[in-house]
Formats: sequence, structure tokens, C-alpha cells
Amino acid sequence: MEQEAQQGSNGSAACLKAEGLAKHFGGLVAVNNVDLAVENGERRGIIGPNGAGKTTFFNMIAGELDPTHGRVYLYGEDITRLPTYQRTHLGMARTFQITNLFPNLSVLDNVLLAAQALERTKFSMIRTIKSHRHIYDKAEEMMRKLNLWDMQNLIVKDLSHGYQRQIEIALALVENPKVLLLDEPTAGLSPAESADVVSLLKELDPEITMLIIEHDMDVAFELVDKLMVMHEGEVIADGPKEEVRANQTVQEIYLGYD
Repeated sequence: MEQEAQQGSNGSAACLKAEGLAKHFGGLVAVNNVDLAVENGERRGIIGPNGAGKTTFFNMIAGELDPTHGRVYLYGEDITRLPTYQRTHLGMARTFQITNLFPNLSVLDNVLLAAQALERTKFSMIRTIKSHRHIYDKAEEMMRKLNLWDMQNLIVKDLSHGYQRQIEIALALVENPKVLLLDEPTAGLSPAESADVVSLLKELDPEITMLIIEHDMDVAFELVDKLMVMHEGEVIADGPKEEVRANQTVQEIYLGYD
């Protein structure tokens, strides 16, 4: 079926779009008819105070949560009811606020398992995965790009939280996504660890589109081009980050300015 073209805020094609997305939990309206259009290569942030609905909205985009109503499109294709693994095959990947790794395995084994999961074959044990050269090469290539190859044999649970975050990003990137969803990538990190993650993300291929939830305002303003601000399930501001920073309502509700 031919898909209707999706339009971004400036009239260009949007690679990721939400239309009237809403989520109700009984009588509670967590997200209320939110629209979003993200263009190719754009870095878009979602911020808001606790309970604003940003995580619920994000999870509907990622396929972790079904919307009560509204639609989600990826490159013009309606993915509203697609499971997460099918979204992965269409070019979408995500990270989680809490690291989602195998703590007792090595860094390399974690990345290999992520690479193998994309193969249209049944699950293989790690020793079998290593016999498939193309999977091993894919993992090595991504780890070298992210300067993680030197720690390939280290056990994940022995690493700092900051390095575990970087490994989780590597797991998402080994899928070669066109759209990367990042759920609070610096949550729980020290300032130095946060700076390392920010540096890693800034060096990624500029053609990768990113949608980022971030609690740290300094990180958000450093990483993104545009910001969407949510409050009580609705969008109160959406646009270039400097315009959002200057928005009086945002300052009062989220930034805590007088």
C-alpha cells in the first residue's frame, strides 16, 4: 500500500511522526493528543518535570506501550501496532533508562548477542556466534567506532555505570538504526561519565535521527537541535532549543525560574 508522505515542521519529509497520540490509564490521562514530527538527521529532545507524560509518550513511540488512540509513523509507514522487533527491522532502536545488559558476560559477548539477535536465524550460543565471521566483524566494527574494543574481554558488572551506558548505546547502534531512541542516557552518571556519553553521542553519524528523553538540562541543550516540553500530558512548547529556553511558561514550570 502506498503511504501518505509525512511532513516535518518546515515542510520537509519527517522520518518519525506521531499524530494525536494519547494514553489513558483508567480515568488518568497520561498523554493527551500529542503530535510530533522529527526530520531526518534531527536531534530532538523531550523534557518535562516528573509525571509530565514524557516516558509514556516515548514508550508508545518505541512500541513498548500501545496508545489509547493516535498513530505512529516511521518513514511514512504506520507502525502503531507493530511489536518492537519489527520496528527494529524497519530501522528503529532504543536504549533504556536502566541499563539492559548481561552483567556476567564480557563486553564483546554482549555486543555479539545484540548483533546475532538481528539475524533471521534461531538463537545460537556465544561460541557458535563467534564462528559466524560477519556477526563478529559487525560487533568489532561498532566497538572500534565507539573506542570500546580495548575492553572487549572485561566483564560488564565490573565496569563503571558510565561505561555500561556506552556499551548499551553500542548494542543499539550495532543494529545500524536510522532512528535512535535514547531514554535518559546520562541518568545516574557522574559529571565526568555524563560528559563521556555526551561526547560519544555527538560523534555519531549525523544522518542518524535521535529522539532523546533527558533529565539533565545542560545535556539536553548540548545534544539536541529542538526541544519538546511536556507538562501534565500535554505539549507546552516545541521548537528550536533557544526559543524553548526563552519561553516564559517553560521557565516557570520546568526550569524553575522566577
